[in-house]
Amino acid sequence: MYRLLGVALAATLSATLAVTLTGCGSGGPASDDTLEIWIRQLPDSDSAKTAKRLADAFTKASGVPTKVVAIFDDFETKLNQQASQRHLPDIVINDTAQLGAMHTQGWLREVDRNALAGGDKLSDLAWKAAMAGDGKYYGAPFSAQAFALIIRKDWREKVGMEQPRTWQDLAALAAAFTRKDPDGDGKADTSGFVIPAGTKRGYASWYASSLVYANGGDFVRPTGGGRFAASAGDPRTVEAVRFLQDQFCKARTVNPGAVSNDTTVTHEVFEKGQGGIYLVGPYVLARFVKSIGTDRIEVVPVPKGPSGGPGTLGEGENVYLMAGSGMQDAQKKFAEFAVSPEGQRIGMNKDAGGAIVRLPVNTTVDLAGERQDPRWKVFQEAYANAVYAPPVPNWAPIRQDSADTINAVWADCSSDVKAAMDALDTKLTQELQSQKAS
Repeated sequence: MYRLLGVALAATLSATLAVTLTGCGSGGPASDDTLEIWIRQLPDSDSAKTAKRLADAFTKASGVPTKVVAIFDDFETKLNQQASQRHLPDIVINDTAQLGAMHTQGWLREVDRNALAGGDKLSDLAWKAAMAGDGKYYGAPFSAQAFALIIRKDWREKVGMEQPRTWQDLAALAAAFTRKDPDGDGKADTSGFVIPAGTKRGYASWYASSLVYANGGDFVRPTGGGRFAASAGDPRTVEAVRFLQDQFCKARTVNPGAVSNDTTVTHEVFEKGQGGIYLVGPYVLARFVKSIGTDRIEVVPVPKGPSGGPGTLGEGENVYLMAGSGMQDAQKKFAEFAVSPEGQRIGMNKDAGGAIVRLPVNTTVDLAGERQDPRWKVFQEAYANAVYAPPVPNWAPIRQDSADTINAVWADCSSDVKAAMDALDTKLTQELQSQKAS
């Protein structure tokens, strides 16, 4: 998944280590002539195999040997361990939301947007996600994604309802899926929403973000000059979180156990027919087409909220050129290949599973020409209004604090959402101050 931000990078690494990494040229992966590429994917997965094909194509084109290392569990922890040993990989393909954390550790080389071959062909929105708080770029955009609703079409037709166009429609469809036996088995064993509402890696906040943005809200807003202010207590943000609390607590249309689940579990809940509405990115579309059936699912835009929108969470991956490499020219060449039309097409992997490029960031690549499934177009259109995590020095603790608060108000139906979000505002203000970003 693609794809959420990981556990916060360990704060115990000192500034001295960061400086040392920036200048080290020996003792790391750069000590030989093989470009080491790390990607946050399950080993031996289809996505890892796609990454290997990308690297092999780069080697064929450039003559530079490569080694792909696919790691999913504890990716950031293992990256931290490599940093402590002054043995960072040459390239890391990782979430856009990790840029701030890695940059503040001194792990990333600056990328000159104008000097990167093909950089002028990449979308401005994707470049925005490669920019740190200092206004400089520390990654090459590689993949993008926005969010939409994947809905059990056969269930919707069974209960005789139209595609949801408002939040009221969405709540009504969820209620019908919960109470009208859409799978026809005669049992009360289905839910409307399936939600990864746990706190691990900030999932509750990650999920809620798209509805927050669809309602015109936010967690942190820019105030100018690279500074930010907390906005979790904004009425539009509160309204979105309260809408979801109502689904958990009043309408009871959310799958049981959601407050403890991550995306791995939630994917399976949706596949097993335990719920019929999943707000998620396009990276699971091919999987669900295969496991559920192409005629049984549809993709619908996230409805505009009553107080704002349209909007959805924007995410993706950057190619990060890691500090300390002795293969700086090869690093740049790999980044240029990855963002080229050829690199983007390899990463997209057409309609098959294992895509590591969800939506292409290269504007010369025709999505419809690469993928025949028209449902991808819904995600592409949503991307025009996508909202990326702001370029604060470290987004990880902000998302984690937000997830802890949101999870708590969904798990405890007696919780006052406004009071909880106001308290979160105070906590986020303190976090921004500690990052010298307020």
